[in-house]
Amino acid sequence: MKKTTVYFILLFLGISTNSYAQKNKAEQLLDEVSSKMTSYTNMKIIFNASLSNEAAGINEGDEPPMEGTIFLEGEKYNLNYIGSNFIFDGLKLYIINHDEKEIAINDSDFDADDGFIYPSKLLTFYQNGYTYQLGKTTHINGKEIQFVNLTPIDSDSDIVKVELGIELKTKHIYKLSQIGTNAAKTTFTIISLKGNEKLPKSTFTFDKNSYLKKNYIID
Repeated sequence: MKKTTVYFILLFLGISTNSYAQKNKAEQLLDEVSSKMTSYTNMKIIFNASLSNEAAGINEGDEPPMEGTIFLEGEKYNLNYIGSNFIFDGLKLYIINHDEKEIAINDSDFDADDGFIYPSKLLTFYQNGYTYQLGKTTHINGKEIQFVNLTPIDSDSDIVKVELGIELKTKHIYKLSQIGTNAAKTTFTIISLKGNEKLPKSTFTFDKNSYLKKNYIID
């Protein structure tokens, strides 16, 4: 066997071993994040969201980010985002448009099969349907952030790539960027995450009568 052949075999084995180690480290980190997040009885998260698409002439930073707040408890959530309130009580999803004073009621949560990572899925989306590998490590606002690169297993997914930034000290998700097949990039940045908050019992309930009194239209 020629020396060059031996060299390329050893090089391939080295790359394969390194890739496997990187995957294991990424998997271990995501497991730690999942364990930390599920240890909370509930969470309050304040986040910023931004959208860019260079192909369409929309560059990152052209528009100010949109701020949102979400309360999470198990599968239930209460999300305030882009002028609307989204309440999922575990069975039904109530979409309350305050500008139009209209309310739509769905018999289930958002469809996870459409490929989009909704704010309500921010902390759990990565647990299924992706392969992953460690990315860059950087410091942002004094925080050490480890990025994990995720690739959808489904080749027909509308998402091409996801970058998940994790704060190593807290094991909290700090940033998520998803790039679609249309080259659009959506980024969520968590400003504040607090666990085990004292939430009112009404946080995840829909009070139909209170909205009817305010002349909201319910579909």
